[in-house]
Amino acid sequence: KFWLAVGGRPDKVSAARRRFVTAMPPKKKVEEEKLGAWMLGRFSKNLKVGLVGMPNVGKSTLYNSLSKSHHAEAANFPFCTIEPNETRAFVPDERYDWLVQQNKPKSEVPPWLTIVDIAGLVRGASKGDGLGNAFLSHIKSVDGIIHVMRAFEDQDIVHAEDTVDPVRDIECITTELRIKDMDFLKGRMEQHMKARAAAATKTPQSKKEWEETLASYEKILKFMEEGKDCRNGMDIWNRNDIDQLNDLQMLTAKPVLFAVNMNIDDYKRKKNKFLKKIFDWVQANAPGSAIIPYCGSFEDDLVDLDNAQIAEKFKELEVTSALPKVIKTAFTMVNLILFYTSGPDEVRAWIIRKGYKAPQAAGVIHTDFERGFICAEVMAFEELKEKGSEAAMKAAGRYRQEGKTYECQDGDVIFFKFNVTTDKKKQ
Repeated sequence: KFWLAVGGRPDKVSAARRRFVTAMPPKKKVEEEKLGAWMLGRFSKNLKVGLVGMPNVGKSTLYNSLSKSHHAEAANFPFCTIEPNETRAFVPDERYDWLVQQNKPKSEVPPWLTIVDIAGLVRGASKGDGLGNAFLSHIKSVDGIIHVMRAFEDQDIVHAEDTVDPVRDIECITTELRIKDMDFLKGRMEQHMKARAAAATKTPQSKKEWEETLASYEKILKFMEEGKDCRNGMDIWNRNDIDQLNDLQMLTAKPVLFAVNMNIDDYKRKKNKFLKKIFDWVQANAPGSAIIPYCGSFEDDLVDLDNAQIAEKFKELEVTSALPKVIKTAFTMVNLILFYTSGPDEVRAWIIRKGYKAPQAAGVIHTDFERGFICAEVMAFEELKEKGSEAAMKAAGRYRQEGKTYECQDGDVIFFKFNVTTDKKKQ
């Protein structure tokens, strides 16, 4: 059969043909796509992070500190926040600062992150208790969650559960989110089953897609029924499962960060009776997620101070703000990265989603850049800082051109070449 396939019996095949067949290289195996947690979530540059927690744990105070304002009402009663507040918090970035110092541009545009203050959740929110339905819909619209946890006791500040227990609170919140996800998925599965007849009568391909979708739904539901959050299933999810999770926008698939609100004394000494229990819970239920202690009252005191007064406050209390770490961690948590354009006219940090190809990144600047993309001239920031200038990078052969398949890396300094009609321009 083999010889018939290549042209006849061995005695009838030329020596040249036999040598050709023997020398043919084996077919390369197609590499399996490497799946990672960064693939969960919306593939967009316009991503948001929501502040989530029980009533009166310090969400609005943290929001005001992050936004350097008093925009959100912070009061000593539940549900002082009803409609979500939204702001931009500037992301501390030493690379951007260095580029500004080097170029001394006329215009400076630093990176930022959109923060949303969401109403407090109470037990039974998944069934509509409190502001449950509105609360959960607002969480659905964000891409990452900062769980604000109260780890301080104060008789003057009421708690929805009467006593302070941050682990009990986070158990309540995550359970409510999981219940809501399961209810939503069951509803989607009912709709999917109704479409069965239509899918089966179209084409074999549509039937296969219907079956694969159902298999993913069942797999995801079973995982959550075991008390697990969707973000923790990356070791078992396949590509289709991830696509379905992204389509469903599951609440428990969103990445999380835990901001632990302590009193100033505990924050200064970096100790608190709740921290060990919180750490153990996070390790068991959200492995890999960051825990950042902070003091809400201290951060609130800094809002109206200028830089000199803030420095004096740090010196007086022998402590610094935790907010830069909160912002930077939240930014990377939702898989956002930065590339830069720099020159004497402007230095700007551009925000893109991890996984963007060069033309997509160019499109963030202007859609014409993506449509007429020719190439990207790229310098890695760390190399640029080491060499000191663009001229030195070119002399060292580290100023490179990349094409359409290049995946932009965090910290790239890029000049795009694009084509508008017949004119080639460099921007």
